[in-house]
Amino acid sequence: MSFLELAKARYSCRKLTDKPIEPEKIERILQAAIAAPTAKNLQRYTLWKIQSPEAFDKLKQATPYTFGSALAIVVGAKKDGAFDRPFDNKNFAEIDAAIVATHLMLAVQDEGLGTTWVGWFDAPKMQVLFPEMQDYELIAVFPIGYPAESAKPASRHAERRPLEEVVVEL
Repeated sequence: MSFLELAKARYSCRKLTDKPIEPEKIERILQAAIAAPTAKNLQRYTLWKIQSPEAFDKLKQATPYTFGSALAIVVGAKKDGAFDRPFDNKNFAEIDAAIVATHLMLAVQDEGLGTTWVGWFDAPKMQVLFPEMQDYELIAVFPIGYPAESAKPASRHAERRPLEEVVVEL
């Protein structure tokens, strides 16, 4: 499958099963995530794999959006030590973590699994439940699993603005 086909095939899968995922698939997903480029290659992000029943119960206290999965990855950005653009001091930690998260999301699709980028979570509560997340900007939660039989893209999934509206030639 070409990259364009993969990008178009990926959708926000909100119906997952808790069927165990093969460890080698999880490993490839994580390897794809850490292959993401970061500003000056500083890699100021962390991925938390939430898989134990105890950890998953904690996660459910911070977000209801696990969609039936039994695995989730949380992506966090650490601003301290990340690249700061010298002209305006723009810190790139969250941008870098978003690139990592995008790699992760596309790798999930490539493995025949489903996920969605969950931004609706109580970050302060997660940082209390998971103290190791306290010094991070939490970017996203990715529940991961095999798509349920009834899973399908949202009705507006394929709607995209035409290139003429989004590309400006200078």
